[in-house]
Amino acid sequence: MYFDTHAHYDDKRFDDDRDELLGSMHGSGITLILNAASNLSSAKFSLKLADKYPFVYAAVGVHPHDSKSMTDETVSELERLLSHPKAMAVGEIGLDFHYDFSPRDVQKKRFCEQLELARRVKKPVIIHEREALRDTLDTVNDFRDLKGVFHCFSGSWEVAKIILDMGWYLSFTGVITFKNARRVLEVLEKIPADRMMLETDCPYMSPEPMRGRRNSSLHLPYIAEKIAEVRGITLDDVAELTMNNGLQFFGIGV
Repeated sequence: MYFDTHAHYDDKRFDDDRDELLGSMHGSGITLILNAASNLSSAKFSLKLADKYPFVYAAVGVHPHDSKSMTDETVSELERLLSHPKAMAVGEIGLDFHYDFSPRDVQKKRFCEQLELARRVKKPVIIHEREALRDTLDTVNDFRDLKGVFHCFSGSWEVAKIILDMGWYLSFTGVITFKNARRVLEVLEKIPADRMMLETDCPYMSPEPMRGRRNSSLHLPYIAEKIAEVRGITLDDVAELTMNNGLQFFGIGV
């Protein structure tokens, strides 16, 4: 039984079959899903999904791509939404200097505001980082008291160790199944068993052999199989430990 700790079922690519797809999850061994927001409307949609499906939870936050649209009122609205009983985290938030869809100074400002928000509401954070590693690490270093996860991790063991030494978590997508995913396989070998989580980041990041197609939580076993292979454990072991880690991280049922 699997926990997809980072999905985007509010994405328009699910508009044609969202209910049918989500309705098939339990029969396919997907027990829990955390839908991560990218902006205010996405956060509201995620909470509607959480209200509709008992196995769906939500993260509330504004992605760095959309940080240029944030105002002080946005932060207040996020705080209000985080009072929902199934809003389990602030996310996804962070820095993205690859696309620079929002000015970098604005990204940094809104990132810090949302980290401060997480501190106020006592929720964990889901971090997005792309080509902004030094700035991201410098920022989160001031928030070591928070519980956090770097999602879709594909970096080196040296970077992973910095994050793990903070007491934070890493979550892994279908990227680990790609042929050029060498560095992250070393991370998978060395990471403590209680600090890893599974995610699809769907509809993005489909694992091999589904690469190039729309991703969904149904593809989690492909990611788990790679982890089992690298660590020399069973698929059931991977499912159990990542489920327990996800429950602990998000405070579900604990």
